[in-house]
Amino acid sequence: MTIKEIDFDGGILVGHDGSDFSDQALSWALEYGRLTAQPVTVVRAWVLTTAPRPKTWEPGYMPPLEDFAGAVVERLDEDIAPLRAEYAGVDVRTCAVHGKPAQRLIEASEKASTVVVGRRGLGGFKGLVLGSVSEQVVRHAQATVIVVNPDSVDASPGARNVLDSSLSDDA
Repeated sequence: MTIKEIDFDGGILVGHDGSDFSDQALSWALEYGRLTAQPVTVVRAWVLTTAPRPKTWEPGYMPPLEDFAGAVVERLDEDIAPLRAEYAGVDVRTCAVHGKPAQRLIEASEKASTVVVGRRGLGGFKGLVLGSVSEQVVRHAQATVIVVNPDSVDASPGARNVLDSSLSDDA
C-alpha cells in the first residue's frame, strides 16, 4: 500500500475529505468520467490526527502507518459508496495518502488529465471563496483543475473542528 504518494496512473483525480463539497466534486467527476470513459481516482489525504482509528489499535500500542492508511481507505469507501453505486459503470479507485492534501494532489497532477476539487472542504472559515487546498491546487497543479461550486450559494459543510463550530452566522 502506497502511503507517501498517490497510487495513480492517469485519468481524473478527485480530492475527497468527507465534506458535502467534496461529494459534489466527486459527483461531477464521476459524470465527467462516464462521459469521457476515463477512470476516476478518489484520494483522501490524512495525518495521524485526522485518520480513523484502525482495527489493530489498542491502548499502549501504536499500529503501523499502513493500518491507518487502510482505515482511511475503508472510511473513504464508506463515504463514497452511494455515489459509486449511482455511477456503477465508471472505473473508480480509492487511495489514502499520508500528508497534506494540496501537496499530494499537486504531485499527482502530473499524471492526471483533470484534477477535481470542491470549492471548500472541512476546515477554514465560512465565507472564503476558495479553501486553502483548492486554491493551492488551482495555482500549482500541472493538469486542468475543475473547482466545483456548491449546489447552493449559502451552502457550508458541517463544522467539524473547533474553529468552524465557534463561528456563528452572525459573525
